[in-house]
Amino acid sequence: MKLHAILFALTLGSGVIQQAAAADDHKGHKHNEPEAHAGHDVAPRHRGVVSVVKDVNYELVVRPETIALYIADHGKPVDLKGASAKLTLLSSAGKTEVALAPAGDRLEAKGTFKAVAGTKALATVTRAGQAPVAVRFTLK
Repeated sequence: MKLHAILFALTLGSGVIQQAAAADDHKGHKHNEPEAHAGHDVAPRHRGVVSVVKDVNYELVVRPETIALYIADHGKPVDLKGASAKLTLLSSAGKTEVALAPAGDRLEAKGTFKAVAGTKALATVTRAGQAPVAVRFTLK
């Protein structure tokens, strides 16, 4: 009986290790080269807050009169033709919903916005031919 238990444990452990290795395999990426993940840089390019979903960078920039959402895939701006986003801002002052539309290299809304550090933001981004993506931010 003990031999069966040992063999079972070894088989189970081997499967877990294989699954973990497969989860880290980025198919085609060269993990040993420093520039291999350069496109995954999460540093803000527009002085906003960055969130990464499915290897796509979303940068939310909130100003008193403008909200902008920049979207980049591996460091390159994505085509925003036909794109839109619904942004919900949640703070102690309440809830604000804003529709964002294409404006050059970003999705944007103009108006009067009161967002302070700690404000939570949820963007539902829809790009032409793709399923909507939920992106979360916390303003700094």
